[in-house]
Amino acid sequence: MNEGEANRLVTTSGHIHVDQGHILEEIDDAVQSLNAFEGRIKNELNNTGSKSQNEGEHEDEPSSKRRNITQCEQSLTPIAESTLRQYHEAKSRVRDFYKEQHENQTVSYNLQARINYKTRIRARMTIWDALCKLSKLIDDSDPDTELSQIDHALQTAEAIRADGKPRWMQLVGLIHDLGKILYFFESEGQWDVVGDTFPVGCKFSDAIIFHEFFEANPDSRHPIYSQELGIYEKNCGLDSVMISWGHDEYMYYIAKGQSTLKEEALAMIRYHSFYPWHRENAYRYLMNENDYRMLKAVQEFNQYDLYSKQNEKIIKSDELKLYYMELIDEYFPKKIIEF
Repeated sequence: MNEGEANRLVTTSGHIHVDQGHILEEIDDAVQSLNAFEGRIKNELNNTGSKSQNEGEHEDEPSSKRRNITQCEQSLTPIAESTLRQYHEAKSRVRDFYKEQHENQTVSYNLQARINYKTRIRARMTIWDALCKLSKLIDDSDPDTELSQIDHALQTAEAIRADGKPRWMQLVGLIHDLGKILYFFESEGQWDVVGDTFPVGCKFSDAIIFHEFFEANPDSRHPIYSQELGIYEKNCGLDSVMISWGHDEYMYYIAKGQSTLKEEALAMIRYHSFYPWHRENAYRYLMNENDYRMLKAVQEFNQYDLYSKQNEKIIKSDELKLYYMELIDEYFPKKIIEF
């Protein structure tokens, strides 16, 4: 992609946020930090509860050696001070983000977003160029900016590769967040790009983070959309469910229509931010048998998405770039992708 093509990429849609690209990454990193933090707390609580129950079975054991669930905070794995600091600093920003997201992710908006996706082409370029372009649009000079998108993509992919996972899963690690490029095309802000996802068209689950903010969403009072099943049928399958619009849905549609990636790969892309489902066990009543198989795949992938981030960039050597460009071409045979 030459400089003229790159400039056209960010000047055709009229929705330009170049000066705020770093904020998108800060919001997403804060959200992911919150998810990781809560996940660790939940795991520790579960582990502590299990140990307490098992130890309670040995009545001859002195009570002083038994753990009580109220002492869970003492059994937590030490968390780096920097992690706690980022969590607390991000808290109000994350709350503000979710307030806006929960108020605006309506059925009406989601229908229009899908119409927009299907009726226009925003850019034509390779997957690698898109990764590079997304990173370049972020203001890397901002002192508070985390690693760029391509660095996180490579970290995730390399972690999956190091564990000997199949090539298709390595590619998912590389492209799972590529849909964030939507922010520079036609997004309304940040709320329709990043953050946890959830179904629209049925009752908003209590398991969704900051559930209270749905009170301002008109769908929460709709006679159909506010019902548990809403517009869906029991066990209809998540393929039939409209998930809140954002980078996951956007990239899922691109990969589904323009790649040869298998079903599990598409599920990882589409559902990796669907935390109410894959971590909180919500929306089971919408699942069919195949969704349980996809759930295992998404949970396997999620550990690499959340916990692969490092403090240092992965050096994008020619060898590493060549490896992933060949991997991309293997599953995206047309090479030039319509975004």
